Amino acid sequence: MARNNRTVVPECRQVLHNWKYEIAAELGLPVGYGGGYSATDTEFAGELGEAGSTSMGSYGGSWGHLTSRENGSVGGEITKRLIAEAQKSLL
Repeated sequence: MARNNRTVVPECRQVLHNWKYEIAAELGLPVGYGGGYSATDTEFAGELGEAGSTSMGSYGGSWGHLTSRENGSVGGEITKRLIAEAQKSLL
C-alpha cells in the first residue's frame, strides 16, 4: 500500500517541528535541538534545569536513542493538540 505523507498545508511544517521539541522538553526527553534551536528556546527549559547544549547537544537532534514509547508519546501529544485546535476553530 502506498503511503501518502504529503503535507496538506506546507506552512505548518515549522510549527509542527517546534511543537515536537516543546513537547519533548515538557516530557523531559533528552533530544538535541538541531537546526539552530537550543534547549533554552522552549518555555519549559527552566523546569528542566536550564539544560543547555552541554547536556542535550551531544544527541545532535537525533531521536534514535529514545524508546518507541517515548517517541509515541510526543506524536500522541501533537495529535491531541491538533484535535484541540480544530475543536476550538469549530466553536
